[in-house]
Amino acid sequence: CWEVRKHNSSEWCHFIRSNPDCRLDGGFLDYLNGVFCVFPPRLLPLAVTLYALWLLYLFIILGVTAEKFFCPNLSAISTNLKLSHNVALFSLTSPLHGVTFLAFGNGAPDVFSAVVAFSDPRTAGLAIGAIFGAGVFVTTVVAGGIALLKPFTAASRPFLRDVIFYMVAVFLTFVVLYLGRIRLGEALGYLGLYVFYVLTVVLCTWIHRRQRGDGLAPPGPWEPEVLPDVEEPEPSGTNSGDYGDEYRPLLPSQEGSLRILTTALSPLDHRKWRRKPWYWRLFKAFRVPVELVLLLTVPIVDPDKEDLNWRRPLNCLHILTSPLLCVLTLKSGAYGLYQIQGIFPVWGLVTLVASALALIIFITTSNEEPPKYHCVFAFLGFLASAMWINAAATELVNILRTLGIIFQLSNTVLGLTLLAWGNSIGDTFSDLTMARQGYPRMAFSACFGGIIFNILVGVGLGCLLQMASSQPLVKLEPDSPLVWVLAGALGLSLVFSLVAVPAQCFQLGHAYGCCLIAYYLLFLCVALLTEFRVI
Repeated sequence: CWEVRKHNSSEWCHFIRSNPDCRLDGGFLDYLNGVFCVFPPRLLPLAVTLYALWLLYLFIILGVTAEKFFCPNLSAISTNLKLSHNVALFSLTSPLHGVTFLAFGNGAPDVFSAVVAFSDPRTAGLAIGAIFGAGVFVTTVVAGGIALLKPFTAASRPFLRDVIFYMVAVFLTFVVLYLGRIRLGEALGYLGLYVFYVLTVVLCTWIHRRQRGDGLAPPGPWEPEVLPDVEEPEPSGTNSGDYGDEYRPLLPSQEGSLRILTTALSPLDHRKWRRKPWYWRLFKAFRVPVELVLLLTVPIVDPDKEDLNWRRPLNCLHILTSPLLCVLTLKSGAYGLYQIQGIFPVWGLVTLVASALALIIFITTSNEEPPKYHCVFAFLGFLASAMWINAAATELVNILRTLGIIFQLSNTVLGLTLLAWGNSIGDTFSDLTMARQGYPRMAFSACFGGIIFNILVGVGLGCLLQMASSQPLVKLEPDSPLVWVLAGALGLSLVFSLVAVPAQCFQLGHAYGCCLIAYYLLFLCVALLTEFRVI
């Protein structure tokens, strides 16, 4: 399909429609047909500009869905499953940040993007580029930024553990790329290695807690900092139900169902809007349509609230909208539009059944008190938000492939730049904010803990799902020499940190941060020069 730009512009549309390699698997929009058939050749720059804006908006959709809906429902599920206090503590206040449910929530865009990219051999390079590119970016730019913002003493044992496990994962991926294929045993090996990593973290933390006598002694120099118990908790909406102050009802819960519905669906808090600067308002204006659609289709359960974020009219509406969303986004709507006996569509059957169930729940419940089965809405919200993330990731991969064809760029370079940067924006801001607030050890641990989840689960699960749907062998043939540059750069950066950090007695400051950022800039220059065949 890359040959399209070598033809005369009058032949572009016919080439795209007649070449099987130009067909995009999955997704709701045919981007190649749009740019080469709908737009005339002279308006190609306009089409590229619109695609770039849509790409940015897809990153916003991924970020909002993961942060405001996917993570809160995962937290509610972990509470309802009565997971141990230690596991909950791990995922929130220690270098186990990348180990449990929180890692799944933070890594959801990366993992879903990798799974979608691995589903098609033509886009597998995007997944490899994104996973390796994000690894280099986070372990150099983000880690270096933390050291520049707030010099600190790193948590030695967690750091060494995470770096060693990550190096093993990178080496395993390097071997798979060298062999050019991944079999079932190797895909299961990725997931098995992550399970072993989790068990190692849990065991090490349990041993350390026993050594401390389960007391509340101050952490040693190798331990992560823990937020003090007396600290004011965040508004519950930031990791739960109603988006915090932005969506906090202004009237008491005794108000009518219609008012409850309109209040719960309001994505703006006018008091907060007036206090914020203009750039926050501009970004919020872009987010409002996404948030409104998500509020309509994804329920959120907040176990920290007395009413568990129960909004009877809205939750009853979710009984209808969430299943419809799932059947209409699964396989890009192929299942939802399927005609039963060639007569009745699946989406129509789902609508009838869900409407009846929603009516029953509305009649048998009240506005003031959530039903005993309200926890089921957390699972429904988890599934609905996962479907949103998967749909956005599918469009993201398709539009990146289209841009690669337009500009004659390999999937690997698109993965290590646009896809890696886009998926890492949220982690970058959260880690740097955490460091600025006085918790650099925790932020530094998150840099390495989270990306272990992304590479092991992203590659392992992505290849495993492709094997289940097509063939027992996934080909991972590098589409350019850039893959080897990327793998080598990531391995070298990890070796540098593994040597430099202990050499400084785990005292990380401006020199270490500057070296990491300079390393990333050098890597980026070499990668781009390799892509354009200058070197």
